[in-house]
Amino acid sequence: MTTLSRRGAMMLPFGLAGLTAACAPAARQMAMNADPTGRADPEMLSLLESYARLNPLPIETLGAAQARQQPSLADAVRARALEQQNINPQRPINSQQDLALTTVPNALQARIYRPITRSSGPLPVILYFHGGGWVIADIETYDASARALCAEAEAIVVSVHYRQGPEVRFPGAHDDANLAYAWLVTNAAAIGGDPNRLAIVGESAGGNLALNAAIFARDRRLVAPRTVVAIYPVGGVDLETPSYTRFANAKPLNKPMIQWFVANYTTGPAQLQDPRLDIVGRADLAGLPPVLLVNAEIDPLASDGDRLADKLRAANVPVTHTVYPGVTHEFFGADAVLTKAKQAQRQVGEALRTAFSAPADVPTPPRQGRRRAAM
Repeated sequence: MTTLSRRGAMMLPFGLAGLTAACAPAARQMAMNADPTGRADPEMLSLLESYARLNPLPIETLGAAQARQQPSLADAVRARALEQQNINPQRPINSQQDLALTTVPNALQARIYRPITRSSGPLPVILYFHGGGWVIADIETYDASARALCAEAEAIVVSVHYRQGPEVRFPGAHDDANLAYAWLVTNAAAIGGDPNRLAIVGESAGGNLALNAAIFARDRRLVAPRTVVAIYPVGGVDLETPSYTRFANAKPLNKPMIQWFVANYTTGPAQLQDPRLDIVGRADLAGLPPVLLVNAEIDPLASDGDRLADKLRAANVPVTHTVYPGVTHEFFGADAVLTKAKQAQRQVGEALRTAFSAPADVPTPPRQGRRRAAM
C-alpha cells in the first residue's frame, strides 16, 4: 500500500483542482458537440450527450440503407435510462400485437397496443404514424410514443409502418396513410374499438401524414377523426424559416438532414408544390376536426408549427399550439428521462380523452391559442 507523504497529502487538493480544470474544457466541448445550439435544458443536454456517445454518423452523408442502421434518439433514451439505473423504461400497457393490415393494394405492417383499462366496452382508437423523414425509422423506433399514447388516452393504438423512399417515393407514404385510415374506419370494431371514436396522431413526417389523412377523410366523407395531434410536424417546404435558420445545425435533426430526406422521398422540386407536402402554402384545411400541435423549441421544424397554427385558425379549425422550451426534435417519446416529455404526453392524453368523451356530433375543441409550456 502506498502512503502519501505529508507534503503529498497537502498537495493532493491542488492536484485534484488541476485535474478538474483540465477536464472542464473537455466537458464543455462534449456539451457543444452534443448541443451546438447551446439551448438544451439540463435533462435534454444529458440525453444529447448520451446520443453523442453512440457515435451516429451524419445521416446526410449516407445512403438510405446505412442511414437506417444508425443509432436513434430512442437508443440514446435507453442508454440514458440505464445510466440512471432504470432497467425497464417502457410504459406499462395491457398487450401489443404485430400484424399486417388487409389494405389493398399494399398490406401494411402495424402494431396494435391495448391499454390497461376497466372499461368493458369498445375503446377509442388512435391511428399513429411514426417519424423518420419518410425514409428511415419504423414502428420499433417510435415504440415509446405509441405506448405513451395508449396509456395516457386509455385507447387502442394502431401504429402503422408505411412504405419509404427512396425505394417508394412520394406519394407512397401518403397513400399508405390514407389506406390505413380507411382500414381503421372499416375494422375498428373488429379490434375491439369504437368506430365513432377515432383519432389520428403523428410525429415529424408522421405529423404531416396525420394531417393529410384527416384531409383525406374529409374529402372522401369518411367518419371524421375526433381530433388530430401533430407533434413537430413537417408543415411546408420553405427551408428558410426562422427556425431553419436558427437551428440549422441542431441535433438530432438539422437542416442538411431534412434536405436529404426530401431528396430521398421526392423525385424533384416540382413535387414540392404538392399540397400534401406544402400544407401551409397550398392545402385546404377547412372543415378539419380540432388539431393539437406540439413543438419543440430547438427544432428546424418549429416555425412550421407556427405557420400551421395560423393557417388552421384562418380556416376556422380549433387549434391548440404548445411549444416546449429547452428540448429538441424527437423529445416526445423520451419520457423515461425527460420531464417535459412526460408533460407533453399528459397534455396529448388529456386532449385525446376530452375529444373521445365528447358527443360525436359536437366534438369538444381543445383550448385555442398558442402557449409556451412551463419551464
